[in-house]
Amino acid sequence: MQEVTNTQVAQLPASTNVTDLVLERLEAAADLPAYAIPTIAGEQITWRDVTLREFVTDVQKLAKALIASGVKPGDMVAVMCSTSYKWALLDQAIWFAGGISVPIYETSSAYQVEHIVGDSGASLLFVETEQHRGVAAQALANLGADLPIHVIGELADLMAFAETGHEVSDADLDKARRTATLADVATLVYTSGTTGRPKGARITHANLCLTSLNILPFAADIVYPEGEGAEQSSSLMFLPLAHILARAVQYICLVGGIKIGHVGDLKLLLPALNTFNPSFVLAVPRVFEKVLAGATQKAEDGGKGKIFAAAKQTAIDYAQACERADLGEGSGPGLALKLKHKLFDKLVYAKLRALLGSRAKFAVSGASTLDPELGAFFRGVGIGMQEGYGLTETTAPATLNIPGQTTLGSVGLPIPGVDIKIADDQEILIRGVVVFDGYHGDRFSTEETFTADGFLRTGDLGEIDESGFLKILGRKKDVIVTAGGKNVYPGPMEEDLRKDDLVAHVVLVGENRPFVSALIALEPEALPRWCAQHGLGELSVQQAAEHPQIRDYVENLINDANQKVSRAESVREFRILPAALTDTSGHLTPSMKLQRTAVMRDYTEVIDEIYGKN
Repeated sequence: MQEVTNTQVAQLPASTNVTDLVLERLEAAADLPAYAIPTIAGEQITWRDVTLREFVTDVQKLAKALIASGVKPGDMVAVMCSTSYKWALLDQAIWFAGGISVPIYETSSAYQVEHIVGDSGASLLFVETEQHRGVAAQALANLGADLPIHVIGELADLMAFAETGHEVSDADLDKARRTATLADVATLVYTSGTTGRPKGARITHANLCLTSLNILPFAADIVYPEGEGAEQSSSLMFLPLAHILARAVQYICLVGGIKIGHVGDLKLLLPALNTFNPSFVLAVPRVFEKVLAGATQKAEDGGKGKIFAAAKQTAIDYAQACERADLGEGSGPGLALKLKHKLFDKLVYAKLRALLGSRAKFAVSGASTLDPELGAFFRGVGIGMQEGYGLTETTAPATLNIPGQTTLGSVGLPIPGVDIKIADDQEILIRGVVVFDGYHGDRFSTEETFTADGFLRTGDLGEIDESGFLKILGRKKDVIVTAGGKNVYPGPMEEDLRKDDLVAHVVLVGENRPFVSALIALEPEALPRWCAQHGLGELSVQQAAEHPQIRDYVENLINDANQKVSRAESVREFRILPAALTDTSGHLTPSMKLQRTAVMRDYTEVIDEIYGKN
């Protein structure tokens, strides 16, 4: 059994909670900007800094209003809101009032809201828009519950609500704030529900506090890339704050003195990056895939496709050569490769770096597996691509590649205070400061999730290399066992096929079947360009799925990918799906994870047709 441990570097008194670290930061740097609020006019964005003193003052006002509205220590308060400064204020205010925050994705259906509100027992619900109010009202009607619903609207509306707490004294607020301890639940975060109904993960004050204090020195070269005495570090938050990754990183930044800006509309992401100029970027692999796809499209549309393709391969080769040198397996890039890289840096790479802002030196990728070549590409361009790994149940970060200790294709080393083991069946087991307290109201699932010696069963398969780096092999439940008894890990083949711009998602199937097949979902954004390049005119996704030229193209992609695997692992049949897979269709989670079970359920007839025909 493989095991790797990183010693915990920070401890806290048992009486601590998340608000204590914020107030400690206030004493140290009250006038340092904590957040920046955007003003948006079309695609023009300007930013107004908010000092930590201003932030905490507003939080305390809002917390008093929560207390005045009846929130008591230990009460659940649900929040359905886009990624914004309003979310940041509410989150902290709930904790200052002694409450437990329950995030809900802004895209959630009434059915999902009903489950979360009902399961958590929330006593109050904040929503951002009137549309959200309608969804929430339907959910509450289904529950037969009479919960107050507050519409946040604009920031001014939220602060108008804050004025209703003026009769609550500072002493009453402080008493409520001090109620929670490290062992108490800070937030109930519902899993993305890729395997059934979402479960409420109990994330404690200890999880948030100790994860922050242990990861900040470990990841110092990422979060403080310009070193001591330099301009304040910053990060742009655009992932959903209902997701634990964004939420944990936001708190880490607050505790670490790193300024945060928010953008809730991904259509504004590029202008926001250019105007906010973060020193590091946090995203999921899909965002980086789209950046590369957009750059590729722009180059091809401008007649520079071959130049960009050469620049892309040079970046990958350069990064891989650097990595081999870092591991003591070579002397690094040769002279010819260095010269090519220098040329493309002027022609291509500088423009790509500018897309992430003028200051960004590192990008952190999490939530799902990053294709190693994509990581190598960005590293070769000059953006340190640092992949990490974690779950909702590990408060997000459990491992991370850090500068100077990076292995492409791995998810890094354990952060301080984390112990990782690989079980005999290759399941990844995790224990330490990041691991949650269990599932709300679900003793059976909680007991099932932990081993006898306190390790969390992740459901992921992996291995630890000789240097202690963790590599993900795939989900335990996703391993396909064919009728011939062959174990097939779908991840590598799926990632290989998804490298093509036309392919958005791939689902391998073949459990107890004679061979492996693939369900292919096309990328709607790339389809018009591909059709134009191949003289096909305009095609819908449904029309494209049936077009022989597109089928031939996808078949060639599969044939190329099959050359890299054994016969038993190769894809023998495929079908192009007639519709895109989205969160709206129920096939992706709000954090863009593929819901395999939903895809296979909804396309059962397609799968049966594949195997019934052969």
